[in-house]
Amino acid sequence: MPELTSRRGLLFGSAAIGAGALLTGCTSNESKDEPAANDQPAADDKPGKQVTIGFAGPQADHGWLNAINDNAKSRAKKYSDVTLEITEGSNDTAAQIGQIETLINKKVDVLVVLPADGKALTQVGLKAMRAGIPVINLDRIFNTPQAYRCWIGGDNYGMGLNAGHYIGEKLKAKSGAKVIELAGLDNLELTKQRTQGFDDALKNYPNIQKVARQAAEFTVESGQAKMAQLLQAQSKFDALWNHDDDQGVGALRAIEQAGRDDFLMVGGAGALSAFQAIKQDDGVLKATVLYPPTMAASAIDLARALGQSKGVGGMAEFEIPASITLYSAVVDKANVDQYMPTGFK
Repeated sequence: MPELTSRRGLLFGSAAIGAGALLTGCTSNESKDEPAANDQPAADDKPGKQVTIGFAGPQADHGWLNAINDNAKSRAKKYSDVTLEITEGSNDTAAQIGQIETLINKKVDVLVVLPADGKALTQVGLKAMRAGIPVINLDRIFNTPQAYRCWIGGDNYGMGLNAGHYIGEKLKAKSGAKVIELAGLDNLELTKQRTQGFDDALKNYPNIQKVARQAAEFTVESGQAKMAQLLQAQSKFDALWNHDDDQGVGALRAIEQAGRDDFLMVGGAGALSAFQAIKQDDGVLKATVLYPPTMAASAIDLARALGQSKGVGGMAEFEIPASITLYSAVVDKANVDQYMPTGFK
């Protein structure tokens, strides 16, 4: 993943694209006798206190997860005052707990953890916090805020909401418009949230009806198989929302094999292949809704600030926030060049 250019004095340089206007510069109406809030110590690019950050994530068996690891590594390399202790990713909760306990025993300054299972790893998060090691909980949230100092992650409901509004605006003038949905794994809460957001958005467009939904498994193979079923069952529809760009590769294969080009497709997550297809603009894929893996780079920024007892540039508070939800921006032909460097493979 290419490293994003940072802005001096802005902590979330790497997430600014994915999160939109995440941070707004602060101004002060205070008298000159009192120091302005934004004059207080805040994280920036200048070298400071040495910080050792432990990073533990799941196995990178998906393009997005691989991008998470790449973002964390490349961001840490940017700072001469950061040492990154990174574990070998594992989807086995017991193995990941063991890896995190090793980092605790090494007495790293801050932990960044993307748990394979938030509920199952809550106790090890609590163990780190009780040992005096602050935890940045990345995306999959622990069961209690006591297990982390700061949570940063994506907005699954917002993904569905923005996908629904994008499709709704494209079809609002069409009477009796029909849409279908290719979801992810139905046993995951994030899939339920994405569907709920999509359905809620469509309620604003009474001319649009969702006529079919299939759940795939976030893989190319499942995307192709489930999309083929949808195409066979639905001879005519106007738009498709696919939850995940990786399974979208398979969905696009099925669409091409069926010779269909009579609808628009919106993807999800922000894969490079999706961005390239959107830019080329010679197929059904017209947009994708971000679930930005740049959150891992921002987690490193937050961990560094926490380890140096600094706040966030552009915010008045002395401390980093307790939680940060990233915005799910819609990327289409109009803005795809801006987001292209963030696309994951």
